[in-house]
Amino acid sequence: MPASTAADLVTVGELRLSLVRLARRVRKRAATGMTPSQLSALSTIERHGSLRPGRLAEAEQINKSSVTRLVAHLEAGGLIVRTPDAEDARSSQVQLTAEGRRLMAESSHRADAYLARQIAALSPGEQRRLLAAAPVLQRLLEVKA
Repeated sequence: MPASTAADLVTVGELRLSLVRLARRVRKRAATGMTPSQLSALSTIERHGSLRPGRLAEAEQINKSSVTRLVAHLEAGGLIVRTPDAEDARSSQVQLTAEGRRLMAESSHRADAYLARQIAALSPGEQRRLLAAAPVLQRLLEVKA
């Protein structure tokens, strides 16, 4: 159902603002000292295990020059390592280092603990509705509209 009425647009705006604010608070509690782009890239690399920088750019929806700078920064920080691509000698693969995995585990733990405390403060019905919406929110990230 498209958000066509004024009420729908207000509700969509409220949802957007709530998601942005919640993401900011969760990121703050994760306390990585990293930018949202850096943390997102590390999360993508963690999920995929190893991938080409071009694939990382696609997943992060950034251009190749941006991903080149991002990869260089993460590599310089010891969070990822670049290895030759076995299938294409002109390319490389990036993957998390032990330090990158440690940082992601610690930040995920802190962020999850914060979010769990926030959810616990809701009524049981609100908790059920919110948790039931998680798959829909994930699907929203995958929609290309």
